[in-house]
Amino acid sequence: MVATWAQAVGRYGEHSLAADLRPAIDVARHGFTITPDFVQQEQTSLTDLQAFTSSRALFLTPDGQALPVGSTLRNPDLARTYQDLARYGPGYLYRGPLAADIARTVQHPPVWPGTSLTVRPGIMTAADLGRYTAKLRAPTHVNYRGLDIYGMAPPSSGGLTVGEALNILSGWDLSSEPRVQALFQYLEASRLAYADRNAYIGDSDYESVPPGLLDPKFAATRRCLVHDTALTSPVAPGNPYPPYAPCATAAAGGSSDEGLHTNHLVVADKWGNVVSYTNTIEQIAGNGMTVPGRGFLLNNEMTDFDFTPATAGQHDPNLPASGKRPRSSMSPTIALRDGHPAFAIGSPGGATIITTVLQILINHMDFGMSLPDAITAPRASQRNAATTQAEAAFYNSDLAHQLTSQYGEQFSLVTGPVLPMASWIGNATGIDFLPDGRMQAAGESTRRDGGSSLVVHPSSH
Repeated sequence: MVATWAQAVGRYGEHSLAADLRPAIDVARHGFTITPDFVQQEQTSLTDLQAFTSSRALFLTPDGQALPVGSTLRNPDLARTYQDLARYGPGYLYRGPLAADIARTVQHPPVWPGTSLTVRPGIMTAADLGRYTAKLRAPTHVNYRGLDIYGMAPPSSGGLTVGEALNILSGWDLSSEPRVQALFQYLEASRLAYADRNAYIGDSDYESVPPGLLDPKFAATRRCLVHDTALTSPVAPGNPYPPYAPCATAAAGGSSDEGLHTNHLVVADKWGNVVSYTNTIEQIAGNGMTVPGRGFLLNNEMTDFDFTPATAGQHDPNLPASGKRPRSSMSPTIALRDGHPAFAIGSPGGATIITTVLQILINHMDFGMSLPDAITAPRASQRNAATTQAEAAFYNSDLAHQLTSQYGEQFSLVTGPVLPMASWIGNATGIDFLPDGRMQAAGESTRRDGGSSLVVHPSSH
């Protein structure tokens, strides 16, 4: 993240990285009020946070429980860390004292003596951090309904999978169809695109990711598999290498899952600059380990790898290797109309990010919903599985019943160990560029107690 911040500010920023860190330093020093959603997130990772003395001291009460609603979490260690980054630059993390502190924490975890977890020392060194680079990669690109849709390239699978699904959907006029038929096609396009994601997408520095995944001609070979009945998962991947055989499939593929806890933000300014930015430490508290004296958690991003092939006997593009980056589903998306920003969206949610973004896209572009309404609408997530996960509002809807009775779609209610938090799919944010020149910031209206959408300098008219 720090390398990304530094590159973005250096290339496009008006101020220095040091100046841009000042608001974060203030928040860390003065703290923020604990909300019910924050408590639920702490409860989800309570065992991990309890396992380390540094995390207990920062994030939990003296008796090792989640912080109470209404209390204030101050993080002076993080404020000092940001001040050091402001003073010395990103090299402080990758080659300086902070790198040494991170490596020391990994190799000698600050384990709380009373934990029931088995905590093994890690092997990461400061030299590993020193070899890290933030790579600039060309975005993915498809044209959908006359708009240019740009997304994130591998090692994220988001741009390719969203793009392939849009290419499949482009063969149907969703806006003029009955809504149940359009949603059936959305679910089946997701199912097929996920089969190809799992079979072909990994870190493109290590894997030969076929460019045919975004070829409309390849999408046609997938679209022709969709008729009047839901396909049976796991659907086999297609063959994205030309010449494309009509409706051709390969051997059946497996699936993979990711943690659901990520962040997303979208910002834009009056000059037309737009940022759609997803970041994550994987699960809600990463590996649960706070670097002592530094105020931040370490990630458990390695869990995004498949440690055994998803399908026995077949190549898996997401197996770990030295220096390889794990596949993610991050799907920050920017849409342009005639070269100018039309809207930008994104969401957290692990593997459900892709379907969240895809569903918002068709809600907005095909069904004519405003961006706030497109974000608020009930969600369903089909990821080449026997059943489609659905939020309660979708699961209990007439449309879901019609999808089951008319097309054979099967749904499961999305739930989790902390029901109020885990019963949602995604947590999207976006900005719409309106025809009159104004911008509309959009966030969740109800999911996770509501999102944040703000305008710094509202128009006077």
